[in-house]
Amino acid sequence: MRENPLTVHTQPRFRQGRMILAFSGWMDGGDVSTGTVKWLVNALNAVEVAEIDPEGFYIYNFPGPMEVSTLFRPHTTIDEGMIQAYQPPTNTFFCDNNRQLLLFSGKEPHLNWELFANCLFSFAVDTGVSNVFFIGSVGGAVPHTREPRVMSTVSDPSVKPMLEPYITKFTDYQGPASFSTHLMAHANEHNLKMGSLVSEIPAYIQGTNPKSIQAVAKKLTAVLDLQIDLEPLRGVTQAWEKRLNTVLQDEGELAEHIEKLEQAYDDEVFDTQMEDLKEWLQQRGVRLD
Repeated sequence: MRENPLTVHTQPRFRQGRMILAFSGWMDGGDVSTGTVKWLVNALNAVEVAEIDPEGFYIYNFPGPMEVSTLFRPHTTIDEGMIQAYQPPTNTFFCDNNRQLLLFSGKEPHLNWELFANCLFSFAVDTGVSNVFFIGSVGGAVPHTREPRVMSTVSDPSVKPMLEPYITKFTDYQGPASFSTHLMAHANEHNLKMGSLVSEIPAYIQGTNPKSIQAVAKKLTAVLDLQIDLEPLRGVTQAWEKRLNTVLQDEGELAEHIEKLEQAYDDEVFDTQMEDLKEWLQQRGVRLD
């Protein structure tokens, strides 16, 4: 591993900058974390300014069956015996100088969390960032026909008023920690204030979830007062929901569960009271946590 895995191509200088973080892996169900930042990078025409070398942060040779170990390995493309692409994890910073905005999209590290965190924190501090926001998702008992609930965790009580008007609730949780929680726990040591916007996604749907991406993007742009046209996202969401409803018409049993889920959601019944749906989904290999 390099002594300093951070490579800075261009050093931005902000006065009161903001940074948005996305990580693939944990808390990126529905591609909400990475998908939201990818959309913002494209919408803002943000430019690449720095990167973190992946060497030493990831486990590639994970023991176990191929179905498990394949999740840890770099992706490659081979055509007629010739290697066309070899893609290790990427960890990239993007910048929008006009909006004093730094964006980061990477893969949650498996190893050396402290060093990876210091790379993020040091570049943020050198850039002039004061507030950091993580975007993520969790599987929950939310129907795809309803607006997803958005929850938040903060590093400091002073961050709560910034997020409170835009979220459903602040998080109550005990269990395995994500890398974003590690960052949150250490942000104050770097004079940074950090908060998260974490959207629920329907546990019965796999793949990219544009509705949750739209929900988080809408709230995040409001928090940061970013004037961005969300109409393209709305169009993608409407088309996705239409296709999904067409597919579900042929799934009678699931449709009945979704109706119950809608009623519970409208009555503000949270996950712990939906044991019948949880059991039905878990029998089919789908977990709600």
